[in-house]
Amino acid sequence: MKRKNLKNKMIVFAAAAALATASLGGCGSKKDDAQQEPATEINFDDIANTGNTGNTEEPQTQETAVEQQTQEEAPEGMYRSELTNEWIDESLKDQRPIAVMVDNEKLALPHYGLTEADVVYELMNSTKNGRITRLMAVVKDWGSITRFGSVRSTRPTNIMLAAEWNAVLIHDGGPFYINDWLAKPYSANFSGGFTRIKNGKATEYTEYVCEGDLDSKFSNSKYSTEYNEYYPGEHFSFASSEVELTADRGAVDCTTVKLPFPHNESTLTYNESTGTYDYSEYGQAHTDPQHDNAPLTFKNLLIQNCTFSQLDENGYLIYNVIVSEGRDGYYITNGKAIPVTWIKAGENEPTVFLDKQTGEPVEMNTGKTYIAIVPSDSWNDLAIQ
Repeated sequence: MKRKNLKNKMIVFAAAAALATASLGGCGSKKDDAQQEPATEINFDDIANTGNTGNTEEPQTQETAVEQQTQEEAPEGMYRSELTNEWIDESLKDQRPIAVMVDNEKLALPHYGLTEADVVYELMNSTKNGRITRLMAVVKDWGSITRFGSVRSTRPTNIMLAAEWNAVLIHDGGPFYINDWLAKPYSANFSGGFTRIKNGKATEYTEYVCEGDLDSKFSNSKYSTEYNEYYPGEHFSFASSEVELTADRGAVDCTTVKLPFPHNESTLTYNESTGTYDYSEYGQAHTDPQHDNAPLTFKNLLIQNCTFSQLDENGYLIYNVIVSEGRDGYYITNGKAIPVTWIKAGENEPTVFLDKQTGEPVEMNTGKTYIAIVPSDSWNDLAIQ
C-alpha cells in the first residue's frame, strides 16, 4: 500500500481554510454550544473537485525537476517518519501504527513504554471523577515494544482519532456506545487478551502490551500490518528547518501549559536544555521505568477547544471532533505559542491545524507531539504562561 503524500491534500486544506476564515475569532470557549450534536457526514470532495475523473497529473516543469534533484538524501536504509519526521528504519515505511489506550488514574502509574510513543493524546474520559483523563499513545515502531501500558477501555472519540492514523486501536473493552463505532469499515482494534503482570494492584491495572503480543494478535486476525485503503495520508506538515514562532504570527511566550483537567492536574513545562516540553501530572514528573525513568517530553504541543455531547448520567461522552467550521486551538513549540484553527472533515480524516494569521496548515517541528482535547466549557481555564 503506497503512502499518500500530504501535498495531495493541499487543495482540501485550502478549502478548509476558506471555511475556517469566518471563525478566526478569539481563543475563548464557546459554552453555548457545549452540547452541540456531532456531525457525522462532511465531505469536501465537491469543494476540492476531487471527483474529477480526468487526468490530474501535473506535467513536470523545470522547477519541479530541480526540486526533485535537491531533495535531501536519506541515510542508507532510513526514511523520515510520517508521525514525527525523524529518521527511522525504512522497513517501517508502510507499517500502520497502533494506538494504545492507557489508563491515567494515579493507581495505574507508573506508565511503561510511553516514551516510545510518537504522538500522545490526552482527553477527558468521563465527566465524573473530576473529569479524569485517559491517554491514547500512537506508536509506529510497535515491533520494538517489550512492555507498554497499562491498557484500559476505549471511548467512541478515540476510535475516530485512531482512524486518522489508520492505526489499530489497542484497548480492553468499553461501554456499549463503542460497538457501532468499532463496526465502522475503517475501524481496526484488538480488545483484551494482552499480557497480565502481577504488580500488586487490582486486576484492571495489570494488563500490558508485551513482547510478542502484537505479532500473535495480527497473525490471528483479519488485519494487515500495513496501511490499507482507509489510510487518509500523511497527517502533519513538517518544516524543512527549525520553526521559531514569532510575534508577527501572534506568538506569545509559553513555558508552562496547565490543562483544565482537575483530576490529573496535567502540566507541560518547557525544558530549555532539550527544547521540549516535559509532561507531569498529579504534581509529579512523568517518568518511564521501561527506559531508565526517562521523562515523557514533546517537541510539539497541539491544544484543541472542542465541544462534547454527554451520553448518559454515568459520565460517558463523545467529543464533537468532526468540524467543518474551524474551532480554536494553539500550536506550541520552542517556548512560544500561536493561535490556530482546527478542522476535521470526516470520521477517519486527519485533523488539520491552520495558522490563524495565514489560514495555511501549520508547519511543525521534527519530533514527538502531544495533543490535548479540552472541553469547550473549561477552555477559559486553560493557562498558557
